[in-house]
Parts: sequence; structure tokens; C-alpha cells
Amino acid sequence: MYRQGRSVSSRYLVLYSFARPDTGGDSETRLGLAVSRKVGGAVERNRLKRQLRDAFSTLAGGLAPDHDYVLVVRPGLAAAAESNGFDWLVDRVREVVEQTPGHDGAPEPREEARTP
Repeated sequence: MYRQGRSVSSRYLVLYSFARPDTGGDSETRLGLAVSRKVGGAVERNRLKRQLRDAFSTLAGGLAPDHDYVLVVRPGLAAAAESNGFDWLVDRVREVVEQTPGHDGAPEPREEARTP
């Protein structure tokens, strides 16, 4: 699945997007979360996942409804979110969401020249 989708990344997050061709057009945006044990203990990871779901739901209105998204957390996000607050976390999620193809106002993906 990761090979077929598109990805965008920032210092703390990677967002993969996958088109779902078998949908009828009225399906809602779905989010998957990948939070490694390197991020912290179970309590810290679950707290961060809950906050990320809330942050994503506030920004998902501009995303394509027939896509699935996987948000991968990089180490350091939990500590930074703890010290900077929820609004800071929403801004970090916004950074990757706004770069996603299919987002309102996002540039279309471009083909990069491959060198042999």
C-alpha cells in the first residue's frame, strides 16, 4: 500500500495518502495512525493518538473523501506536543495535510526527473 500512495513529511510527521477506487463517492475520509514505541510508553502513545485524531478531524474537511490517510509519528513529537500544547500539534498536522495532493489549494503532485 505504501508504494501505491503519495507521502509528504515534516520534522515530526509523515502523511501517506491512498486513493480508494472501489468507493461510491460518498465515503468519508479515513485515518490510520502509526506510533512506534520509540515515541514513548503506552500511556503517552495513546494520549498522542487521541490528540492526533482530534487535530486531523478539524483539518480533514478539505481532503478528498475517497482517500485513506496514514499518519506516521516520528520520535520527539510527544515531548514537543506536551511542552507546546494542542494548538502547536494542530499546526504540525496542518503542515502535512496542506501539502497532500487533493487538499483544497494544494499543488498537484509533479513527476520528478529520475536520473539513471
